[in-house]
Amino acid sequence: MIRKGQVMENGIRMIGVPVDLGQEQRGVDLGPGALRYAGLSARLSGLGYIVEDVGNLPVPVRDVLGAERELRYLPSIRQVCETVYQAGRSAVTQGFMPIFMGGDHSMAVGSIGGVTDEAPAAVIWVDAHGDYNTPQSSPTGNIHGMALAALLGEGFPELVNVGRPGAKLHASDIILIGLRELDPEEKLRLRASGIKAYTMRDIDERGMAAIAHEALGRLAHRTRLHVSLDLDGLDPLEVPGVGTTAPGGITYREAQLLMEIIADSGLLRSMDIVEINPILDHSNRTAKIAVELTASAFGASIL
Repeated sequence: MIRKGQVMENGIRMIGVPVDLGQEQRGVDLGPGALRYAGLSARLSGLGYIVEDVGNLPVPVRDVLGAERELRYLPSIRQVCETVYQAGRSAVTQGFMPIFMGGDHSMAVGSIGGVTDEAPAAVIWVDAHGDYNTPQSSPTGNIHGMALAALLGEGFPELVNVGRPGAKLHASDIILIGLRELDPEEKLRLRASGIKAYTMRDIDERGMAAIAHEALGRLAHRTRLHVSLDLDGLDPLEVPGVGTTAPGGITYREAQLLMEIIADSGLLRSMDIVEINPILDHSNRTAKIAVELTASAFGASIL
């Protein structure tokens, strides 16, 4: 029997979160299905893990939420994040390593909140964007661009207080990798935040290996790691099935190397896979790449 808080060394729980409320582009609600179709469960099982897929969490259908449109669907996003929080907390308590399959990145308010309910964790956030806007700084009002700020205690109180009151992370717990598209005020906020961010220029100049090792060194004060993988962190030539593309991103091999070095650390305990949009994809290519990156993060090796 697994005691409370004990990690099942080879137990992974897949949790679908088909939320598409945090941004304008439709289709990311199909992401969990795309990952399943691409064989995520079988790939992880082949690495020796016991994989439990609990299906999709309930998410309100956007088309029937007309009354929330002017609110940017905030009430329903809060509701979804509360559900995700409890699913994450429960998975960790029961000894599983949860993989949250999105859906847009707004769900990370719940996933990261949930996995840090009993003990803190470090976060590597792979993304083309900072997701560090507040309602005052965001030029679009899209909530998927506010998730990281909410986790640090800034923005809508409804999101800041999901699961438990207040911030779920400290600036020193977070590393951003792959940034290349920031809103003007968001850029100023990030510079003042204390969050360590590696832009594409950093990756170009220094290489992914140096950055990955340095990032893990900066997070050495934590014994548990959560990876929040937004597929738009990769170059759109590699992953066409994302809604908010930004050219000049991480290559497939750079992303694989990052995940392999994360696996070598032995710290990974949970993961988000977000912003896959099968409607914009070619032959489910983006989900297939996401499956391979996830496998690498959980220990798949070349030799």
